Amino acid sequence: MTGARHVLTALLACGFSGLLHAQAPETPQSLYMDSLQSIAEGRQKDASEALRRLIEIEPQHAGAWLDLALTQCELGHAEEAERLFQDIVERFAPPPILLEVIAHRRAQGCSGWKPQNQFSMTLGRGSDNNLNQGASNPTFSLGSGDFRVELQLLPEYLPQHDQYTLLSMDYSRSLTANGAAAFLQFQTQRNDTLSRYNTASVVGGVDLPWRWDGWNMRSTGSLALLTLGGQFYQWQGQAQTQMMRQVGERMQAGLAVSVAHAAYQTLPNFDSNTWELRSQLNYRNDHALAQASLSYLYDNALGQRPGADRNGWLLRLNGRIGLGEHAFGELGWSRQTWQSDKPYSPGVIDQARHQNLQIWRSALGYQIAPRQSLILELRAVKNAENISLFEYDDKQIKLSWQWQMDR
Repeated sequence: MTGARHVLTALLACGFSGLLHAQAPETPQSLYMDSLQSIAEGRQKDASEALRRLIEIEPQHAGAWLDLALTQCELGHAEEAERLFQDIVERFAPPPILLEVIAHRRAQGCSGWKPQNQFSMTLGRGSDNNLNQGASNPTFSLGSGDFRVELQLLPEYLPQHDQYTLLSMDYSRSLTANGAAAFLQFQTQRNDTLSRYNTASVVGGVDLPWRWDGWNMRSTGSLALLTLGGQFYQWQGQAQTQMMRQVGERMQAGLAVSVAHAAYQTLPNFDSNTWELRSQLNYRNDHALAQASLSYLYDNALGQRPGADRNGWLLRLNGRIGLGEHAFGELGWSRQTWQSDKPYSPGVIDQARHQNLQIWRSALGYQIAPRQSLILELRAVKNAENISLFEYDDKQIKLSWQWQMDR
């Protein structure tokens, strides 16, 4: 198994290397799409650089001139913004609607960059037919050969249904004019009956976008704290760097590397470091977007964890499409596999654990008011394993209200 893992790792690394050295020529369309994405992500300086290169290639691109002028105004470069506005008026004779945009921007002035705040809150109500991830099979076997015995699981380890209330809040604040931001996320789930499975988590971190050799880079560091049943259960730290670039008018390709450290307060033998190498492909048009990613995972056990180290693969497919002016639909599927290096518990469970987890998700959203949406979500989970004790199925349905605010 170790040899196969090395082969798979090498193949993934070769794919990463090929993407890393792929130098797609810059076209006016790719530069313009790059600049629009930079503007959307708050990377005003990166947007300015892309727009300047675009104007050098295509001097008659009126949209690039206007976006550059607005970006320079956002950065507080009032004199350059005014010069660009005047060039646009003289060079392109813009229609009245664009003249109104320019006049409005001039009236506002170019006071310079100001930090932006984003906040969202989601309140949901859901039902889960296996909230405790109870085993699908009520019997399981221990030992082997003449010492093999069949046992019956207690009811508390079988699937238990419950309903729950979910509250989540997300806040971010920009730190620089090129998109660096700090973020804070909170989520809590309260179950109607199974309170010992109540969860709460808080995540804080910093997100730093930057550029390197034509790539849009993003480095993120975060720290997460989790409670279970009202007790401190786990903390996790993660560092990740992602690189993306345009490979067509509507597509982006990229790769990422991350490492996460998980520490359990009551189960120190389960502490681990998890490494991930991920390749990703994004597609976007005016009405839809799609994402596909493939990751190789290596989970290094730091204590005497059952099964010791493990490795696996994670495939994700996600899509979103607009359904008219106020509605949208989402579909997602993921498959994660894990292969443990050693028997789970020699003499008791002599098998090395093999896990195959699949998750299906669908959602339908409708905007009921500006910045407010209702979202109906369905989720199905199938966790297939060679050790029946860990196999489970789960189905959930949730209706939530979401509110967003930008300032």
